[in-house]
Amino acid sequence: MTGVYVIGAVSTSFGKRPEDSIKALTREVYLQVMQDADAITASEIESCWFGNCGMWTDQQGSIRGQVALTPLVREGLFPERVPVTNVEGGCATASMAFNGACKDIMSGTTDVSLALGVEKTYFPDNPEKTNLLYCGGIDQYDPQEWEEYYRNAGAEAGKAFEPAPDRTIFMDTYAMQASYHMKRYGTTAEQIAVAAAKNHCYGALNPRAQYRFKMTAQEVLADRPVTAPLTRAMCAPVGDGAAAALLVSEKVFKRLPGSVQARAVRVAATTLSGGKYRTLEEPGLSKFAARKAYAQAGIRPADIDVAEVHDATSFCEIYQSEMLEFCDEGEGGAFIESGATGPGGQLPINTSGGLVSKGHPVGATGLSMIAELTEQLRREAGARQVDGARYALAENGGGVMGFDEAACSVIILEAN
Repeated sequence: MTGVYVIGAVSTSFGKRPEDSIKALTREVYLQVMQDADAITASEIESCWFGNCGMWTDQQGSIRGQVALTPLVREGLFPERVPVTNVEGGCATASMAFNGACKDIMSGTTDVSLALGVEKTYFPDNPEKTNLLYCGGIDQYDPQEWEEYYRNAGAEAGKAFEPAPDRTIFMDTYAMQASYHMKRYGTTAEQIAVAAAKNHCYGALNPRAQYRFKMTAQEVLADRPVTAPLTRAMCAPVGDGAAAALLVSEKVFKRLPGSVQARAVRVAATTLSGGKYRTLEEPGLSKFAARKAYAQAGIRPADIDVAEVHDATSFCEIYQSEMLEFCDEGEGGAFIESGATGPGGQLPINTSGGLVSKGHPVGATGLSMIAELTEQLRREAGARQVDGARYALAENGGGVMGFDEAACSVIILEAN
């Protein structure tokens, strides 16, 4: 199989952007990624993988990418007759689009492929649309199955399953997982707050982040409670945005100007795993995706220099540090508290600010991780830069199946 290189990777600013339509966000990120790729013209794009979760709430279901790209085709900015594959997998949607674009190239059928994710989750005049979008991430056919699962798990976790209308059900599931981890391993709310504060401080350095203010762990703990042990500052906000990556084959890479080659990063691994209704004692699906990724890349967890993980709540950074084998199981809280994942630490995580600060427009999130890590490997991250980074890992989960996500992506990139 041919090698795959990222030559363009960008993200729009994330935030509450009610004035910007899906088509406007698609245009913005597409023009940005083509400018970032520089040496590739639009006519060379042979396939597009388009990620989105919520357009169906506007009655736009089946041909989302084709519709979003139509104005660009009409204006001659995006080539005619290019196949557009629509992808949806909850919060892992954009990573799935990236995976599909990679496979197009790895198969040898395509030399240039575009992965694009775009989402609107903020509707100030119709908040019910936001709730509808999120409800797509959990089984709506047999809700009694997960209701019973969570009731039983609540007794074991020491936190009853008590959803409320002022938050999504996903915050309750994360809070239950955090409570179980605290009960089993002695993890503390203060350690979760350290993760959140670190990411808010990183986000303050990211011009694309939805939240650009620093916080201390004490301020995180004192913020408005969502559901114990989580406070608002530990939870990803609602917002809009888009992200994209342009991928090329090794054949195309070799003919590019040296200046473009120097900024390219190699895709060392791209893997997916599926969720199930696991027991609380079983490892999560990200562990399986990560082990496949390490094997595919031919490296070990200790070789990773910088990572972006899916912190829909800040507890997730603790948990994913364990699942990705950056530390031993049960030691994630102490690992974060030690400063290992912060500036100058052993393994900086979520230098973008993570979902809690950068923002989380679900269908764009995974590709925004790729944009951040590409910037890191290019040595272009400014005040967020991790010195000497060679290998970067992105972990992105989507949907909910008990205490698993329904889908998980782990991608490893290597500096050129």
